[in-house]
Amino acid sequence: MKKIISTPNAPAAIGPYSQGIGFEKLVFVSGQTPLDPQSGLVMEGGIEEQTRRCLDNVKGVLEAAGSSMEKVLKTTVFLQDMNDFAAMNAVYAGYFKSGAPTRSTVEVARLPKDAMVEIEAIAHL
Repeated sequence: MKKIISTPNAPAAIGPYSQGIGFEKLVFVSGQTPLDPQSGLVMEGGIEEQTRRCLDNVKGVLEAAGSSMEKVLKTTVFLQDMNDFAAMNAVYAGYFKSGAPTRSTVEVARLPKDAMVEIEAIAHL
């Protein structure tokens, strides 16, 4: 049976989706953009600040589900500009110190609210 995950430590959904879904021993985290959970505004700054906010939002959903960044199995990173890959990757590496999960990174034409990056995750509970 699936369990809807909702937390004030990540932005509220801006459409018909859940922040996360727990199912059996997995948690699926919806794509997190660099929205501040309190203001709902896109984080100011460059790709580093926006990547950090995305990953903090992912972390908030994971913790609400009873998981953690250490239990992430797979992420998908959506970049508005692949030229930002190295800078995003440097911030990303700091969140996965005990072994990085599998990952796909793709360039997209546009992201919600014109964000520079969006990150989704699948983790073990």
